Amino acid sequence: MSPWHSISQVPEENTHKSHADNVEAVQETANSNRPNPRKEAPAYVASLNPEERELAEKALIRKIDVHLLPVIIIMYILNYLDRNNIAAARLAGLEEDLGLEGVQYQTCVSILFVGYLLMQIPSNLLLNKFGKPAIYLPTAMILWGIISTCTAAAQNYAGLVAIRFFLGFVEAAYFPGCLYFLSAWYTRKELGFRTAALYSGSLISGAFSGLIAAGITGNMDYKLGLRAWRWLFIIEGAITIAIAVVAIFILPNFPRTTTWLSEEEKHLAAWRLEEDIGEDDWVDSEQQSFLHGAMLAFSDIKTWILMLLILCIVSSASVTNFFPTVVETLNYGNIETLLLTAPPYVLAVITAFANAWHADRTGERYFHITLPLYLAVAAFIIAATTTSVAPRYLSMMLMVPSLYTGYVVALGWISNTLPRPASKRAAALAGINCVSNASSIYASYMYPDSDKPRFVTAMSVNCVTAFVAILSATALRTILVRLNKKLDRGEGISGGVPGQASARGFRFLV
Repeated sequence: MSPWHSISQVPEENTHKSHADNVEAVQETANSNRPNPRKEAPAYVASLNPEERELAEKALIRKIDVHLLPVIIIMYILNYLDRNNIAAARLAGLEEDLGLEGVQYQTCVSILFVGYLLMQIPSNLLLNKFGKPAIYLPTAMILWGIISTCTAAAQNYAGLVAIRFFLGFVEAAYFPGCLYFLSAWYTRKELGFRTAALYSGSLISGAFSGLIAAGITGNMDYKLGLRAWRWLFIIEGAITIAIAVVAIFILPNFPRTTTWLSEEEKHLAAWRLEEDIGEDDWVDSEQQSFLHGAMLAFSDIKTWILMLLILCIVSSASVTNFFPTVVETLNYGNIETLLLTAPPYVLAVITAFANAWHADRTGERYFHITLPLYLAVAAFIIAATTTSVAPRYLSMMLMVPSLYTGYVVALGWISNTLPRPASKRAAALAGINCVSNASSIYASYMYPDSDKPRFVTAMSVNCVTAFVAILSATALRTILVRLNKKLDRGEGISGGVPGQASARGFRFLV
């Protein structure tokens, strides 16, 4: 554990002390546990007047965005493609060729999430210990690309189950790892928009995966004696491996060790994070405790509330996994149905970006999460109570955008609320994402054909979970407001807020 990460908090029983006494105690604690604590900005940063600082910071953020966002979004698109291309393979004859019967195909789909859930927390803790995301994330991508390609060699049900399990096991490294990676580069007020940008990869993948699969399966059947679905895994897996190799040479690790930043930019990038939360993530990986972060995360009530919040949103969003089935109840043809699934996703991309941008601009989180969820509750109620085409499609237009719009801000709220130490943040991100994805295991049983067209059971469950998410966000906001009031009074708090950060004016985003 780095000395930076072992800063003790001022005990709450000392809250009767004056503001000056508490601030002094916080600073003394920080100084005693951290070698050479930096109290002043680097010379370059200190030399900038406010206008110069603003211009330099804007230029720096643009440079970071250009180098980071395109690469991680492309990587996430391929992560999502390799996870879900089995659905297109099914249409191209996978079931018949492998002799799948009964619910064996469904088992092959769901087994991925077993591996996905098991590996998320260990992977993020390993990433935090290893300390080199620029190597770790692309390496994981190479491995899942190889495993995805091996799907083309499956000859029976047992082989496909094993491949899918290990695919989920390795793919688990990417999304929570990437959330942790972003939080090591951006301040809390910048994370919402960047999280939305990352998550747009799944929306883009959902929009284009069918077109890509159609192009491959429509032109490659029996080429070189292989069925089209086998070519689907070979081609998409090969693309994944190639992109991963390129990413190794593009992605950076942390601001202080990045070659495409000048020395002045490195100082500014690191200092921005120190100002925001008291320290940056550039630490000696050997000093990081592998399990201590998980212990800190799961002993903090805020982690559990965030876990319930994200789980409920993801559970409500399970409707997107069966969205074509829901849209099909409007009784249009197959082509029309597929076309009608596109507008809600297009609207979701627009609203998710707009909401995340405004959340970062204002520094507000609660209403940017809950207001979209109220629309989701209304949409589920409409879908469950009417069979008329116009109001049902209106509800479908609201479902996808409202859920994703609140979700991307909620993801950013995790790093905002559990910022330090880095190992705690890594464990919390992985644990929360792990538990939330458990909904993918049970959601498939909520949309039987017998419930068409209103899917009353599914819509009712989705409505309830969306409302529970609102209640969870309300509870978290109440806790954070109280903690901020303590910080305003100069009182020490528990929960991983560095002492020097609170002395500098750290406050939770609510």
